[in-house]
Amino acid sequence: MKFPKIMQTKLISAGRKNRYTQGSVNSVIQRASSLVFDSVEAKKDAAKHRTEGALYYGRRGTLTHFSLQDAMCELEGGAGCYLYPCGAAAVTNSILAFVKAGDHVLLSEGAYEPTHDFCDRILKDLDIETSYFPALIGEHITTYIKSNTKVLFLEAPSSITMEVHDIPAIVAAARKINPQIIIMIDNTWSAGVLFKALEYDIDISIQAGTKYLVGHSDAMIGTAVANARCWPQLRERSYLMGQMCDADTAYITARGLRTLAVRLMQHQKSSLKVAKWLAKHPKVEKVNHPALSSCEGYQFFRRDFLGYSGLFSFILTDRLSDAQLADFLDQFKLFSMAYSWGGFESLILAHQPEEIAQIRPVTGVNFDGTLIRLHIGLEDPDDLITDLESGLNRITLSKNKMSTL
Repeated sequence: MKFPKIMQTKLISAGRKNRYTQGSVNSVIQRASSLVFDSVEAKKDAAKHRTEGALYYGRRGTLTHFSLQDAMCELEGGAGCYLYPCGAAAVTNSILAFVKAGDHVLLSEGAYEPTHDFCDRILKDLDIETSYFPALIGEHITTYIKSNTKVLFLEAPSSITMEVHDIPAIVAAARKINPQIIIMIDNTWSAGVLFKALEYDIDISIQAGTKYLVGHSDAMIGTAVANARCWPQLRERSYLMGQMCDADTAYITARGLRTLAVRLMQHQKSSLKVAKWLAKHPKVEKVNHPALSSCEGYQFFRRDFLGYSGLFSFILTDRLSDAQLADFLDQFKLFSMAYSWGGFESLILAHQPEEIAQIRPVTGVNFDGTLIRLHIGLEDPDDLITDLESGLNRITLSKNKMSTL
């Protein structure tokens, strides 16, 4: 897959109106809580147009925020974009904007674990029911939709295990039963540009911009781009819930857009090279990379996505003991252990099958080995492969050492 050429140009130009740049290359950083009006008439005019980019009050945004919001709308094809302090805030407040007591939320069991926790804890206390559907349900999503289902929440690829929904089938089947259902997707993996969610009749595309949009692991932000039907309610309810981000983070994120294409192209190229190498390794049972046929939902990925990013996982042939896992993880030279991903650096985390089973309430797991999640950064992929090879060799050495005790 090749990164779409038109997107490369859009990433450079989006959100760079002269109003926002004021003669510079990048948008200005306008930090403000109070925005001063020259007259009563000016105040009235700002109030009238406060949802249309007029400078009104800091929490409504400054030129810095408006620049990023315009850019995101252009890139994802939305009517409006709301900015949040992190990806989790974007997820939770997007859901909260459309539900009330007695409603039902239908969530992919492959969604980000904090999304599960929010639904199971916070929404439950608000008398809002959540149930889960298998990532590969397709048109049979209808068996999970209830008369009070208000929000259908997707995530593709699935968090950690990387299954890819048949999104057109899910959306069409859900709309047939309830045309007014609000369909959202956590679109972070694709950075909002490798899967054009709103073109698939999804209402809201959500991202942890912390990851690929920022790209340097030094700022946190969430975005939600909505279609015309959902934008006014998402905007006003998020505003009433006090959601916002600071101008400096909005600036950093907008600046990150300018290099997103070249970064994603390198993440894509390197991740596939590493994934193909892992697929041939005797210590690896399976590689969950959406661009490989071993990944569940591969056929849907090939059909619907424009490219792939640097995040994937693989399953070892063995379930490592605590000691083996520590020995494996603690000695990497290039892969760091850290949450999040999407920066220039390569990361590694491990999950035991029973841990994954706890967040797969419908299907459980179909593997016994330890799962390793990688984010392939911008280092030379051959160096990363050397680091991984050393790590996999440590498993064999550790196993042999234990067998002699």
